[in-house]
Amino acid sequence: MNEKQFNRRKWKSLGFFIIVVGITWFSAHLTAFNFIEGITTIPAAFIWMAENLWITADTFDRLPGIMDRLIETILMSIAATTLAAILSFFLGLAGSNTTSKNSVIGAFARFIASVARNIPIVAWALILLLSFGQNSLTGFLALFIGTVGLLTRAFIEVIDEAGLSAYEALTATGSTFFQIVGKAVMPQTMPQMVSWVLFMIETNIRSATLVGLLTGTGIGYSFDLYYKMRDYHTVTLITMLIVITVICIELTSNRIRKVII
Repeated sequence: MNEKQFNRRKWKSLGFFIIVVGITWFSAHLTAFNFIEGITTIPAAFIWMAENLWITADTFDRLPGIMDRLIETILMSIAATTLAAILSFFLGLAGSNTTSKNSVIGAFARFIASVARNIPIVAWALILLLSFGQNSLTGFLALFIGTVGLLTRAFIEVIDEAGLSAYEALTATGSTFFQIVGKAVMPQTMPQMVSWVLFMIETNIRSATLVGLLTGTGIGYSFDLYYKMRDYHTVTLITMLIVITVICIELTSNRIRKVII
């Protein structure tokens, strides 16, 4: 890199830094955010956490009810992800350039994936809340729709990246579409697809907690209930259970991925 290129890159970096600082300052001014006041409140926040966010012996009396809600959240996440994976597999076949038999159907499958993926799951929960109300069905559908969008996009990419040699060989022999899918596509793509499904189960358990705040279901409902009651000890217990659950699911998923990939 010569001196001219170095100076050009330096001025670009400086310009980018000035733009970022300007946007930050403008945003803080627009929202009346005081940086100094925000920094000075950090010690008080840690003191409050130390005084309130710890688990007492009485808190464990509520553990059975909380565990029921947590299990409900886990099962709803797994069910939504599993059913979404089945639908996403067929949408992936329809949307992939490798296996698509109709350009219109392929475009429609990619359109569904794009719409479902680009609207956050929490936003889907708010939209569905107006029609279905606060119940488990609303939370399930929000997770289901969001997962369909993400998995369909992922499955399309996985199928497109698969090798074409087996696909072309079976096509040349006159095999049916489903024979080609079963013998050529699935053996190559299934490990990656299972990995994506496991990843979505992890993600949906986290998302289900937020969705539960809106729909009044699962562990999110328990968190919201005790938070509004200002029972911060129980809130701490719920938070710890969510963290432990997510870590356990992630470790299990990683173990399964090592086996299948």
